Amino acid sequence: MTQLKYWVGFNRVRGIGPVRQQRLLDVFGDAETAWQAAPLDLARTGLDRKTLHNLLALRDTLDLDAEMARIEHVGAHVLTLLDDGYPRLLRQIQQPPPLLYVKGTYTAADDFAVAIVGTRHVKAAGLEVTRYIAGDLARNHVTVVSGLARGIDTQAHVAALEAGGRTLAVLGSGMDVIYPYENAALAQQIAAQGALISEYPLGTQPERCNFPVRNRIISGLALGTLITQAGEGSGALITANFALEQGREVFAVPGSALDRGWSGNNRLLQRGEAKLVLRARDVLEELNLTMVSQQAEVRAVVPENATEALLLKHLSEEPLHVDELGRASGLPIAQVTSTLALMELKGLVRQTAGMNYVVAREASIPYRVE
Repeated sequence: MTQLKYWVGFNRVRGIGPVRQQRLLDVFGDAETAWQAAPLDLARTGLDRKTLHNLLALRDTLDLDAEMARIEHVGAHVLTLLDDGYPRLLRQIQQPPPLLYVKGTYTAADDFAVAIVGTRHVKAAGLEVTRYIAGDLARNHVTVVSGLARGIDTQAHVAALEAGGRTLAVLGSGMDVIYPYENAALAQQIAAQGALISEYPLGTQPERCNFPVRNRIISGLALGTLITQAGEGSGALITANFALEQGREVFAVPGSALDRGWSGNNRLLQRGEAKLVLRARDVLEELNLTMVSQQAEVRAVVPENATEALLLKHLSEEPLHVDELGRASGLPIAQVTSTLALMELKGLVRQTAGMNYVVAREASIPYRVE
């Protein structure tokens, strides 16, 4: 992709985020034209004086080819919103990162993902329940997403790896600055059995302000977010809030009412913002992930078609009987039922009681019908 280095260039400009970068692309048509535009034309796009100064100063000094070589040297590659390999679930959130640095591989199997996050100041019970649930999810072919932080995050990654599953770690720093530093070896294991992901340019230090921002990516990569242990002020609750804003499910393990280390979990449950979880199966059943390997296999060999798109157009999270769906779509009942059976295997729909169907959480944005 000849445009890639210019996307990388804009990603290094302080003050240019998803909204402003999209505006530049809309105005100039592509990243290269925007990068090389005259200062007056750039100013007309609405860039404030400080951001415009940052852009002009950087493009005068940054060697884009050398920057691309640095990325390759650390073993990473770059995905943009225009790439087919960009994470599908993350693309659905509001203002997704225009660019991701990835070390390892992001695959279609990672669409079946659950985020597990929690406190850094973890207790023995929190570690044990995280190990138990993360391991079981991984054994059920669900990718475990977390943030490589001390405590719960580290345990979630380790459990997924030990179970032979895939795991994704979203960093609050550049790909070449692993934090916490004692997790450097773990990061290498994750890259070999999943991926390290960051929206931050190389050399970015793990500043405190980076972590709340990166939490939207953790939740955005997953169908649901599980809090295994969090106190009232835990950063994991920021991830839970992002998940709620993104229309994703939130789960929490209950803890003692007398233990402040679990107060964040209990508060989420008390407010009805999270669903109570005692084991991995609770998550698998709620997210329709009990047959992930079969769903992935069918999805890989059978492409979506206009019939599926038409049915998805009429489905929602409210149960709809197959007869009503047939009338709404204008399709023969035999075709509706056979298509629904295949869609259920793909994880696109879920059957409730009495031949009623609902759209699965991951298919909440239907395919376009031309």
